[in-house]
Formats: sequence, C-alpha cells, structure tokens
Amino acid sequence: MFYGKTALQGLLNLFLQSHCPLCQRSTSRELCLYCERQLQTCQLKDPSIKWQPPIPVFSWGVYGGSLKRAIAAMKYENQPQIARLLGQWLGEAWLLNFTKSHTNLVVVPIPLHASKQKQRGYNQAALIAQSFCHRTGLKLKLNGLERVRETQAQFGLSASEREKNLNSAFVVGQGFTPRPNVSILLVDDIYTTGATAASAVQTFRHSGMRVLGLAALATAVKDT
Repeated sequence: MFYGKTALQGLLNLFLQSHCPLCQRSTSRELCLYCERQLQTCQLKDPSIKWQPPIPVFSWGVYGGSLKRAIAAMKYENQPQIARLLGQWLGEAWLLNFTKSHTNLVVVPIPLHASKQKQRGYNQAALIAQSFCHRTGLKLKLNGLERVRETQAQFGLSASEREKNLNSAFVVGQGFTPRPNVSILLVDDIYTTGATAASAVQTFRHSGMRVLGLAALATAVKDT
C-alpha cells in the first residue's frame, strides 16, 4: 500500500510519541503542552528578586505546585529529560535579565557525591547547567566542583544542622583554575536555606576564586 508523505509523517510521529512523565498524556516532547502551561504558572515575574549579597540568587520559579512535581520526577523518577527543558527556560530568563552583563563567566553545577550519582545515574544540576549553557552561550565546567564527603539529605535539618552537614563537603575540581577577571556562576535545581550554596562559595573563595552567584530552577516559597 502506498502512503503519501503526510500520512507517513503522521505514522512516524505516532510511533515516536511517548508519555508525558507528569500526566501520562501522549507527547513527542519532554512534557506535554498541558504540563508546560501548568509549569509556566510557577515562573517568577522577577527572577532576580534575590540577586543580592551575601549570595546573589537568580531563580526561574517558585518551588511548589507543578514545578515541585517536575523537579521530583526529574530527580527521583528517572526522568532526566525534564532537565533539558527547565534548563532552557532558566537560560532564557537569564538572557532577558542579563543580556549584556555577566558574560565573562564559567558555569559550575553543584555536584552529587559519586555514590549518589552512580545510584541515580546522573546529576540533575549538571544536566540543567548543560542546557542552560547551550541556551546562553556561557562556558561550562562540569567538574569544576567535587563533592568529596557524602552528606545526609538536607530535608528536615535545621539551618545550623545543614551548615554542619555540608562542612568540608566540597573541593575545587582538579585542574580547574579560572582565568583572571572570570567569575563562577553556580547552578542547582533548588535554593532553600542557602547552606549548599554557601558551602560551595566558601570552597571557591578559599581557593582565591570569585563566585558571582547561583542560578537555580526554583526558590523555596518562604524565601520569595
């Protein structure tokens, strides 16, 4: 039987479709259009609202609702493809707010400990950073920071416990020596109390490196 070009393309699209990881609707994208629209409602009107000392934070959205669900699926349900879309959105927001400034940067994702990354199969912050850099054109150093001490989950810990938990958890990646006048932009999925970011920033500063700030997909609701 002969199929026209349009019919063949339709069959191909049907064959290539999978299920949206958030709602199980059929889609050929990372997420279906319905879930993308739901996620857009979580976007902050001013992503640079927390871009201030001691650690400037740039955040795409509020950690709640659909965005919280998407991040959970990305991290705990083996859905790394979600990071590509969210990292792209984070990059687009960055370009809208810092079109001509902060271009002399090296992007460094917050690392997982090797044992946790082996268990999960990937580091979601690294995937977000890759997509972010692809959209912004900024340079990426995947192993600029290493987590050398396995820490317990930060969830449920007090601020002082979080800080103690992350003490000496990071070291600068081997061979990573940014050029003069180049700053580091950290990337992570969620910013809550800032304990992780503070530990990472302290590690770089002790090595004489300047950290501009942190770009995160989501900021905890209580912090906005």
